[in-house]
Amino acid sequence: MNETFMKEKPVFPLIVSMALPMVISMLVNSLYNIVDSFFVAQISEEAMTALSLIYPVQNFINAAAIGFGIGINALIAIYLGAGNNEAADAAATRGTVLTIIHGLLLTAVCIGVMPRFLRLFTSDQAVAELGIRYSNIAFSFSVIIALDLSFEKIFQALGKMKVTMIALMCGCLTNIILDPVLIFGLGPFPRMGIDGAALATGLGQVVNLIIYLAVYRFRPVHVRIRKRYLKPDRSIDLRLYSIGIPSALNLALPSLLISVLNSLLAAYSQSYVVILGIYYKLQTFLYLPASGIVQGMRPVIGYNYGAKEYTRVRKVYLITLAMSSVIMIAGTVICLAVPGQLMALFTSNPETIQAGKTALRVISAGFLVSAVSVTSSGALEGLGRGTSSLVISLCRYVLIILPAAFLLSRIFGAAGVWHAFWIAEAVTAAVAFLISRRKVYLCP
Repeated sequence: MNETFMKEKPVFPLIVSMALPMVISMLVNSLYNIVDSFFVAQISEEAMTALSLIYPVQNFINAAAIGFGIGINALIAIYLGAGNNEAADAAATRGTVLTIIHGLLLTAVCIGVMPRFLRLFTSDQAVAELGIRYSNIAFSFSVIIALDLSFEKIFQALGKMKVTMIALMCGCLTNIILDPVLIFGLGPFPRMGIDGAALATGLGQVVNLIIYLAVYRFRPVHVRIRKRYLKPDRSIDLRLYSIGIPSALNLALPSLLISVLNSLLAAYSQSYVVILGIYYKLQTFLYLPASGIVQGMRPVIGYNYGAKEYTRVRKVYLITLAMSSVIMIAGTVICLAVPGQLMALFTSNPETIQAGKTALRVISAGFLVSAVSVTSSGALEGLGRGTSSLVISLCRYVLIILPAAFLLSRIFGAAGVWHAFWIAEAVTAAVAFLISRRKVYLCP
């Protein structure tokens, strides 16, 4: 495969061609999250609450796998841009080996901590038991999830976005089909309840991995996993972690945020915990498509940086920012226009719906400016500057929003937590602008 198209094709059509398959797959993935929550909500409100409480740990597992995958993706793209194909093979091989180790560690740690973790946020024994049952099954697939995401990032680094789109769509559709079958026991299958939802999620990931392995085995792939690179390589491993660890922290920080916000909201009502969980399900329709655009941009910006095409690097960044902004505007309009209908997808409690309408309208005030943070973080990761990207995420998920939520909740009650979202997005956008201007727009 000749990757030089990444520095030869006009930037806007290139970004569209790279991003569109990822946006489609992200939207399908968003649909899966919505459908999964919809079916779990049919079990009971306790099951939906358990899923909301488990979400931060699920997000942590995905963050660790995706973050390290971003390190693999960025390093491969930079090496290919510089014409160093052997180093690209080494990055893919070492990345895969370390991914398996990470998956095993995540399985053991996350299953082990869940009983104590759940009891930090709920005294309802039924909720805790449902959460433990779900997590014991879902987290057993952590190695599969990690390998899925590793291969996803390898194929993305090569510009094979359609492969990742097909794999993600097949996995999500498998989930959507199996959810009602396994939860409610349709046909010859037993009724498994929340256990069925967890198993459906895991089996969808298995389908993903099978497709990636089949394409890798039977189709020409420019970067290969080779035996001679299986042994530890200090230089490659350090570069993978120097990008992967900050990227993983970027993605894991929302887990910390949600856990802290859950503890603040639980002091007012369990309904507010449900509202926050519903919001994070709904916002996947907004931020996952934006993430799809960033994923399409990341190998392009990394390849051009490795090839020293710095003017093109700046153009890639600006076009991606404009595309992300369009998505954020659409999300804002929808949340302002039909917040009640969105909340009603997950709960029939009129008080929860009313409070949720207020939450969505307030939080959506920060959507548009968040495009600066999202795009800048992705661009910095693509350039191998993970630490700078981490600074932006720390502002967005910890340094600003948590103190604001704590202080405002003391003044305005639960509504103060919702206002903390848009305040954090506005301040972080200013920080992201300053960092990206120096690290991206004025590179090298």
